[in-house]
Amino acid sequence: MTITIKTAADIELMRVAGRLASEVLDMLTPHVKPGITTEQLDKLAHDHIVHVQQAIPAPLNYAPPGYTPYPKSICTSVNHQVCHGIPNDKVLKNGDIVNIDVTVIKDGWHGDTSRMYIVGEGGIAARRLCSITYEAMWKGIAKVRPGVRLGDIGHAIQTFTENQGFSIVREFCGHGIGSKFHEEPQVLHYGRPGTLEELVPGMVFTIEPMVNAGRREIREMGDGWTIVTKDRSLSAQWEHTVLVTETGYEVFTLSAGSPPPPAFISGSAATAAA
Repeated sequence: MTITIKTAADIELMRVAGRLASEVLDMLTPHVKPGITTEQLDKLAHDHIVHVQQAIPAPLNYAPPGYTPYPKSICTSVNHQVCHGIPNDKVLKNGDIVNIDVTVIKDGWHGDTSRMYIVGEGGIAARRLCSITYEAMWKGIAKVRPGVRLGDIGHAIQTFTENQGFSIVREFCGHGIGSKFHEEPQVLHYGRPGTLEELVPGMVFTIEPMVNAGRREIREMGDGWTIVTKDRSLSAQWEHTVLVTETGYEVFTLSAGSPPPPAFISGSAATAAA
């Protein structure tokens, strides 16, 4: 396994790409309401990335081995869709939940982030799922510092999530990121403490737990991309891109409209995340 360690110059460029990705979500936020289609959200995002940010939407035509090229500029996963949902002309309705996943390429570097949105007035169960998933992501982020192992991150996310009565999707994980969309290491959202690779300063990767309200089993839809829960239970996901610093972590994918970190992120950790 070859994990690329980013230089100071790389990190500066990744900060920009990460902030831009988050700013796309800021721009989309007021548009996510009953009556809009995910296709319309995709066009808004595409035009903003290309014309305003002078950047490239990384998902568009992305084709890892065995996949057909992804046809849109963002991923929109609604209700029981877990990830990689393709924007379409179906209208979002009151009570839906939707994950919007944005990756931009700016000056050759990737910024990758996603947020959950509740369309209109969401039900109590949907709101709780989105909230717990957000906290689960931050439970993982809070573990990041030199000397920690990837298994420690996965264990923190898994135990918190399962203690809340939810399940973690295991087939998809976080990933290293930089000049490539997906690099080593794989960042599992479950695991055992003290296992897997040790974190060192300059590593950059995503933490992006997918949490199901029901069972963890998933299946792929006929489009070759969209992943759904097998039992059709709701699924939620949040994602940040994180740098391992000398003393802890820095979150690259924060912007003016980012939701604030949970209350348990405080003191030095909050400063590191700012």
